[in-house]
Amino acid sequence: MEKWSLMTITVLLALTVRWAVSLGSYSGAGKPPMYGDYEAQRHWQEVTYNLPIRQWYFNTSDNNLLYWGLDYPPLTAYHSFVCAYIAKLINPDWIALHTSRGYESQPHKLFMRTTVFVADLLVYIPAVILYCFSLKETSTKKKASICALCILLYPGLILIDHGHFQYPLSLGFALWGVLFLSYDWDLLGSVAFCLALNYKQMELYHSLPFFCYLLGKCFKKGLKGKGLVLLTKIAGTVVVCFAVCWLPFCTDMEQIMQVLRRLFPIDRGLFEACMFSSPPPRLANIWCSLSVLIKIKNIVSPQTQLKLSFAVTFLSLLPTCIKLTVQPSLRGFKFALVSCALSFFLFSFQVHEKSILLVSIPVCLIINEIPFMATWFLLVSTFSMLPLLLKDGLLLAYAVTMLAFLSACVASFSIFEKTSAEDLQLKPFSLSLKGRVSWFKSFPKIVRSLFLLSITLMGILSLMSAAVHPPQRLPDLFPVSVSIISCLHFLLFLVYFNVVILWDSKNSRSQKKIS
Repeated sequence: MEKWSLMTITVLLALTVRWAVSLGSYSGAGKPPMYGDYEAQRHWQEVTYNLPIRQWYFNTSDNNLLYWGLDYPPLTAYHSFVCAYIAKLINPDWIALHTSRGYESQPHKLFMRTTVFVADLLVYIPAVILYCFSLKETSTKKKASICALCILLYPGLILIDHGHFQYPLSLGFALWGVLFLSYDWDLLGSVAFCLALNYKQMELYHSLPFFCYLLGKCFKKGLKGKGLVLLTKIAGTVVVCFAVCWLPFCTDMEQIMQVLRRLFPIDRGLFEACMFSSPPPRLANIWCSLSVLIKIKNIVSPQTQLKLSFAVTFLSLLPTCIKLTVQPSLRGFKFALVSCALSFFLFSFQVHEKSILLVSIPVCLIINEIPFMATWFLLVSTFSMLPLLLKDGLLLAYAVTMLAFLSACVASFSIFEKTSAEDLQLKPFSLSLKGRVSWFKSFPKIVRSLFLLSITLMGILSLMSAAVHPPQRLPDLFPVSVSIISCLHFLLFLVYFNVVILWDSKNSRSQKKIS
């Protein structure tokens, strides 16, 4: 009973924070003609309810793809249809074809916010709770509740889902996939991840760790025996899941190709997905940061940009994927989710500010193992979205949730006491140096100093972005500064996570459990 009473308080607190954030503004409120992501979600409800399935992804007189045309996989469209069906019962004007464009009212805002709450309660929050109870490090009820509280208070996801406006379903399904794999329920894990991938194509960020981990398990079991059986079952499960999700669009090849063109508009170039695509792009990945100095769009063709980003992304995640395939372990899998997603965010094609959440949720999964570095990363990831949050009028919510999250992590994990090489999972790496680096003895003090410097810098830039007018000749000074500083942080974190993965000796020991 105590177990669930503690968790109930945790969930109620998390829901209260979400409710408070949802009372504020949302993306594009009162800003015609395109409004924002809130209107995009409402428009998809309008399209999916009023038009036949074969027209959902095609440009027609009733479906102008230039006005928030559907560009997510079928599961997003089905979810929009379900929401639209309920909206129709409450107020048909909310999804009336053509005439509902830009619809804004308090009852409709309440309805839309409620749909996000329901998605949170049905998919994301239960996955977090069950995941925290499954961890060996959180075997006691109190520790599990504390871990869940810190994950559920992560400000980035709260501000984007309940402030800016977005559904947490793809991340929730991916988290269910991790949970199922932690219990060796590989087929259920495959189903959950297929649902995530068919809800948002950005879940490709996590696809290689899922693939390599499961393939590695099959190799360890032997491809002439149990391993082959498991591989066949997983392959069959994936094929069936995709077939069910895509069945209405399999009437002809043109339908399938049109959906794929909407999901992967590669002809638009490297920077198309940046919300601020006019120079200089304000996104904390390597291409947008470099474009401040080197105008990549002007000197490299779109096709070359695609090849370059693919090559760099592939090379950056290759060592992690090889290690996970050769030495599959649940711990290595979770760290690989972080490393691979971060490589995709930094180097891949058409990245959005919000894509950093695809890195942050896996980081939440290892907050109990490396609380100091996880807390630091999660703060930086939220800070990297500051220009977007300011645009949506979420400054107060940003400041309060950041402070609440930092306070919760400091109180729960005593993060400043966990900065030794062992606490940061760097002991195998430090032993490999064997005194060749003299400053490694002072490493804990150095790391704490860098953390405080980082927090101070983020705080100052946040205040200046909100309160100070930039110089007239440098109107993008603060957003660009946020992007570059965040990008530098992310590059250092990428190095750190790869060092932890490649020097990890625990993976080889945990293989015995898989074999």
